[in-house]
Amino acid sequence: MHRRHRRGAGRCGPGFRGRRYPNREEWLRALEEHQRDLEQEVADVADLIRRLKEQPTEAATV
Repeated sequence: MHRRHRRGAGRCGPGFRGRRYPNREEWLRALEEHQRDLEQEVADVADLIRRLKEQPTEAATV
């Protein structure tokens, strides 16, 4: 069964699902954590790209 996502009321941002509206410090803390997560994901992607470039190319078989 398809679940619908709530939009608007009740949605406050990263890390605040179902809670009251966050204050400035909570927003800052949550956004910094989100930024760290994104930076780690970018580093992981960059590492994967580097490893793929270092591997010898294989002939494609069709």
